Amino acid sequence: MGSPDFAAIVLRSLAENFNVVGVVSQPDRRAGRGKKLVSPPVKLIADELDIPTLQPRRVRDADAMDSIRRFAPDLIVVAAYGQILRPNLLELPSLGCINVHGSLLPRWRGAAPIQAAILAGDVETGITIMLMDAGIDTGDMLSQRALPIANDDTAETLFKKLAPIGAELLVETLPKYLSGEIKPQPQPEEGATYAKMLKKIDGLLDFSKSAIELERKIRAFSPWPGTFFEWNGAPLKVHRAHVDEQRSPGIGSKLKVAGVPAIGTSKGILVLDQIQPAGKKSMDGKSFLAGGRIWE
Repeated sequence: MGSPDFAAIVLRSLAENFNVVGVVSQPDRRAGRGKKLVSPPVKLIADELDIPTLQPRRVRDADAMDSIRRFAPDLIVVAAYGQILRPNLLELPSLGCINVHGSLLPRWRGAAPIQAAILAGDVETGITIMLMDAGIDTGDMLSQRALPIANDDTAETLFKKLAPIGAELLVETLPKYLSGEIKPQPQPEEGATYAKMLKKIDGLLDFSKSAIELERKIRAFSPWPGTFFEWNGAPLKVHRAHVDEQRSPGIGSKLKVAGVPAIGTSKGILVLDQIQPAGKKSMDGKSFLAGGRIWE
């Protein structure tokens, strides 16, 4: 059960090593300017591997549950599926449901652990293979593998690094779990944190925060939900920025640093390296100023 690229990499590895009897993914969504229906990456991989796929709008619905029962799974693997699994589904497979989670649990339980780790300035993250229970990422752990977070990592680059680690660790862990070599270990409650589900409005930049916090947010929310602030009555998207630690001339004040637009924060200056005005293509900061726009 999974949907995005992260899960697609896990599925491919799983199918190379085990008998995957079925896939459950999110429904196709309309995307792009043409609003064409686009299948989740997991569905595309399942089609390529000729694995039957279900795409219920709500997995808790009776017809969806009946279809999953017909797969008669011994074990269910979940990776970034995007819907909460109720107890009747968690209890369906005799060997349980296993989650490939993108954090070092118990830190960053919840919907957006990779983004949360960057946002908090964590020096490392990783993958946890865990047994699922009725709580939100509170189940017993089977294995973990850590990964350092680079200073320039975005959510997108970190997803790409973690996905193959998750796939590899899952394939290593499953035989040991099935043979009883690995015993599930309860999560410690000490150090537990929660990563909330993200919304578009969460991308609004608040310049009363420090430049370091805002730079982390820009990386954490790239590519989605993205970050922005209002400029000339419209949202100005910020795709990439860096911190200039010289003293800020004032919160929200606009200036130029080495010919690039910048904004004062509560501590330090945020230099806008790559931005996108409303209705325009993304451009670097110097090109933005070269267009004759009044900034200071």
